[in-house]
Parts: sequence; C-alpha cells; structure tokens
Amino acid sequence: MPRRVTAELDLDLGASVDLIFQIAAARGVPVVDENLTFAQGERRYTATELVDQAGSRLHRLTAEEGPLSVRYDALVAGPAQSPRTSDLDTIGYLRPSRYCQSDEVFAQARRQFRGLAGRDLLAAVSGFVASTVTYTPGLSFGTDSAVTTLATGQGVCRDYAHLVIALLRAMDMPARYAACFAPGLEPMDFHAVVEAFVEGRWEVVDATRLAPRAHFVRIATGRDAADTAFLTTLSGIAALASVEVTAVALGDLVVDDPEDTVLLR
Repeated sequence: MPRRVTAELDLDLGASVDLIFQIAAARGVPVVDENLTFAQGERRYTATELVDQAGSRLHRLTAEEGPLSVRYDALVAGPAQSPRTSDLDTIGYLRPSRYCQSDEVFAQARRQFRGLAGRDLLAAVSGFVASTVTYTPGLSFGTDSAVTTLATGQGVCRDYAHLVIALLRAMDMPARYAACFAPGLEPMDFHAVVEAFVEGRWEVVDATRLAPRAHFVRIATGRDAADTAFLTTLSGIAALASVEVTAVALGDLVVDDPEDTVLLR
C-alpha cells in the first residue's frame, strides 16, 4: 500500500554547526518520489549523504548561524528489502548497548521467561512490556534506559523498544532498534519499534501497539536510540524549535494482531 510521509524540522543555530539528520526513508525502501531540503531564508544547503551497513541514510551538513528549515517528503509504495544480515550483525545485536543493558536485566529475564524460545519468547516479552509499561509522553527523558523503564513502568515508544530489546538479548535472541514512520500512530511522531531475529529473519515487534505494523516505513536501524537519532549535533550549538511528522497510508489501515508475523516495510 502506498504511504506518504513527511518531516518538518525548524532549528535555531549558532555559528558553523555540524549536524547529522536521519529522517529519510532507509536504503531499500521503495521510494517513488522524494524531496529533502535544508534552507536558511533564500540560502539552500546540500547535505552529504552517508549510508551505514543497515541501510540507514545519514545527511550531514555544516550550516551558519540563524534559523534552519529542514523539509522532507516521500511517497513510498510496495514492500521494502530488509537490510542484509550477517553472523557479525546478529552477534552485535546480542550484546548490551547504552540503552539496552541486557546484562543488568539478565537475572529477571531468565526467571520470568525460562524455557521459552522463538516466537513464544517474542510473544511473552512483548506482552509483558505492553501490560506493565504505561505510555506517558513527557514523563521520560532522553537518557532513560531499559533499566529505568523496567523500574518506573512508564515511557514512550523508545522506552518500550529498549526494554523489549534488553529482555530479548538477555534470552539470547538478537534484537535491534528501528526508527520509522508509522501511519495510524496517535499522537503522530517518529516511531520506534523492535526487530527480533527469529527463524532466520527480522520480525517487527511494537509493544506500544499504537499503530499497525504492516504500514511502517523504515528510517534507521541500530543497537538502540543512540544509533538512530533523527538529529545529532557533532559540533556547535543547535536548538530544536519545532518538529512535525506525518505518515499516511493511501488506503485503509489494516487491523494489527500482535500475534501475527510482520516484517518492517
């Protein structure tokens, strides 16, 4: 099903700010039409595009002091190609990472999910996080981790994803973080979900259950939110004044059963 996605970012910059944006659909996503602009008044900047091993597209530019407007829109049609996976990838996605401390939740995961594997494990972990964490915008912080979310029982999509990843890795299932556009999401924003490696392929899990997975559009993939931030300031000072994201399926949204197997498209 075709999907139209957009992102509008407005920033106030100091002098000579070096920025990285990850807001464009990933390599392998079937983009029919796409436009990405960076502007300061009449001045237009051309960003350097870098593509990582997972197909995430990073756009880097150095801009001068003043307001910067970033605009992205794309029409996406059809299923995407999943990023290639190697043995090295699956090893990396088993290790603890900054926000997914699988070593710190190891004991609880082993007690709670003992004897489970494959899709049974995936369903149990997703169900546990969905039932014990409350979606609470504005009450979590960018430095919160899976351990924080487990303790507080609250957060937003990134927090749900970090906790699912940490618990799955603690049970020896490779899991990774994916940022995406999500038609049907309410409130609308960039969305974060999990991909778990089951029976030789990456299956998408969303413990928030706020939008149908079949319509998601991949933006970036990594170990956790540190790898997939939509904006990174490498040097200088940048204040984010506003962000507006839209994602619309050009047709009826499917009904999402959490037990169904879905691949990120």
